[in-house]
Amino acid sequence: MEYSALILFIPTFFAVSATPGLCMTLAMTLGMTIGVRRSLWMMSGELVGVALVTVSSLIGVATLLLARPNMFLVLKYLGGAYLFYLGIQMWRSRGKMAIPENFSLQNNVTRKSLITQGFVTAIANPKGWAFMISLLPPFINPELPLHPQATILVAIILLFEFVCLLLYAAGGRTLRHLLQQQGNVILLNRIAGSLMICVGAWLALT
Repeated sequence: MEYSALILFIPTFFAVSATPGLCMTLAMTLGMTIGVRRSLWMMSGELVGVALVTVSSLIGVATLLLARPNMFLVLKYLGGAYLFYLGIQMWRSRGKMAIPENFSLQNNVTRKSLITQGFVTAIANPKGWAFMISLLPPFINPELPLHPQATILVAIILLFEFVCLLLYAAGGRTLRHLLQQQGNVILLNRIAGSLMICVGAWLALT
């Protein structure tokens, strides 16, 4: 990969990663409800999904998926419906994701559930596929071996994605602390639930 292309790619993708989207909204919501540390499990699943989308885009698999959207429509709808359901539960201050009235209690949502949420949100987002297809090819030099270039691009993408996920989760945690001081747990659950509902609807209807 040429140095000039790398210099251009870094600010371009960081700007895109920092833009609010499905995964960033999910990170902020989980940072608000279960904290940044436990949100890392969702982030791990999301990063695996992003890596899969990136590599697939580089080898052309994403083109096939976009040409035949029915291949992942079921996954997209199920993922959206699940996130929508979680949002409703959080709005009603129910379920494992909701913040308990006693802040000392721990949310008992499983790691597997969090990893699955992140992974499904990443791979079932058509905009993510389309973006990778349009962004990555201009930065690939066909005269150079693909593997080293792909390794560099994937590493940069995952690094920026992780940093932005942490920033959004930290923002959610900050909002939680502000509302905790007022003891307004119901409002906090409704804000988080509304965000989760938006993520689910966005994923299903995109």
